[in-house]
Amino acid sequence: MSLFIPYKDMWDMPLGGMSDEKQVPHWFGNAVYVVVGGLCKLLFRYRVDGRQNLRAFHNECGVLVVCNHTSFLDVAFIYLAARTKQWVRIIGRDTLFGNANGLLGQILSRVGAFPIKRDSADRVAIKRAARMLKNREIVGILPEGTRRGKGNLEPKLHSGAAFIARMGKAPILPMTVRDAEYVKQKGSRVHFPKITVEYSTPILLSDFDFLPKDERLDACSWYAMRECFALSRRIPAAEVDMVELFPDSKDYANTFAEHPIPKHTSEEVVALYKAQMSPRVQIAEVAEAQA
Repeated sequence: MSLFIPYKDMWDMPLGGMSDEKQVPHWFGNAVYVVVGGLCKLLFRYRVDGRQNLRAFHNECGVLVVCNHTSFLDVAFIYLAARTKQWVRIIGRDTLFGNANGLLGQILSRVGAFPIKRDSADRVAIKRAARMLKNREIVGILPEGTRRGKGNLEPKLHSGAAFIARMGKAPILPMTVRDAEYVKQKGSRVHFPKITVEYSTPILLSDFDFLPKDERLDACSWYAMRECFALSRRIPAAEVDMVELFPDSKDYANTFAEHPIPKHTSEEVVALYKAQMSPRVQIAEVAEAQA
């Protein structure tokens, strides 16, 4: 049992996946799941829909989980929904890790999280995430960067999620944490709504190759976030008003209406991934993830 590990060291240790290197100790994450998971089950009676879409990737392929951001509880439910079989390496803003004299950084790192610098092209974080995906781990990201409707910052739509998926040679899996925003609203007391976590079907970056090369990542990220909001609002994706949500971003609604992106099951994506990976390439990928 490892009690004292510099949290910066844990950012580059595997958690799940195929690497035979020493992993982030599991005992703390398991304890967090029991305590926090038990409280959330009691208080919010949460359930997980579509979890089979995530389970299909277990030890088969890395996957980048993306989620819209409405509540401070989103991160907790992204983590809880994957357990006990899988771990999610959540990307968090770097300023969190130094809070409470580094205690929060120790806690976050022990459950697999690692930092990224907000509003910058953080190459270290991107390479770290890509390495995890190549090691067949799960990486979780909240692309909006801040909670919608909370604070002074406006959520923005970046291509970073698609870029990480491309670097890590992994599909994207949209998800949502529904109704967590009602736990605490400005000017009201704390409520305990029933919360639902829901996963959609995976997205392949190659399906966006019909677009100009310089637009593919932006379009893929736009499409993935539209899927998240469709889950959140329980409406068809075509009915999500992305102009209202992201007024400063290009609107791809007409593009995808004219050229629908095919739907894939997670099993189909895993089979495709395995078919493209010869044994020699698989060994090279694991070696690269360990480097």
